[in-house]
Amino acid sequence: MHGLLRVSIKLLLLEDDLLFAETLTDLLQESGFCVTHAPNGQKALDATFDEKFDIYLLDINVPLINGITLLKELRSADDTTPSIFLTSHKDKEMLKNGFLSGADDYITKPFDTDELLLRIDALLRRTKANKVKCVNLLCHDELHQRILYNSMELDLSKKEYELLLLLMRHVDNSVPKELILSELWSASESGSDGAIRVYINRIKQLLPQMEIQNIRGIGYKLVS
Repeated sequence: MHGLLRVSIKLLLLEDDLLFAETLTDLLQESGFCVTHAPNGQKALDATFDEKFDIYLLDINVPLINGITLLKELRSADDTTPSIFLTSHKDKEMLKNGFLSGADDYITKPFDTDELLLRIDALLRRTKANKVKCVNLLCHDELHQRILYNSMELDLSKKEYELLLLLMRHVDNSVPKELILSELWSASESGSDGAIRVYINRIKQLLPQMEIQNIRGIGYKLVS
């Protein structure tokens, strides 16, 4: 994974050493990541409420909520975001507690920055393989409930997201209008052919290199 593909990757860094955090943030941003820094566990927890991240880098000994307790809390809330502990601990019991809290990997301070980037990329590749389904340049990130086009997240309304996901699931097959209406609108809502056309035209504008065909009298088809 090179810098170009990291542009849409959102990374949360929990680190209370401000000088080290600044250095690490600069490195990660230069490598293409979008970085949010939290100096304590409470700030990190608050940040997870405000936006969805692709990966967590968590120091353990930080104020207010330590890294292990924070990750336990996130995992108990069904947050499966891949996580790496940054730690000066070499104690096996501490590392065991880290993995039991839901960590995917750890790296011991001081560490080689190239090794850190390799570990991040390897973890993201494994997660992507399990959670992202792609149709050419179009990818559904199941974990974060978003759709990316050419590695960039699309700005979609709820119904645009549901419609595009429906087309992706039935790629190269016609999706009947009746199915679209039943999937996107509840019994108490009033969907229509005209509303579907509005969403289809909006999606087409966002996907200049993808083809969505209007199958006359039937529905629509996303072509791979």
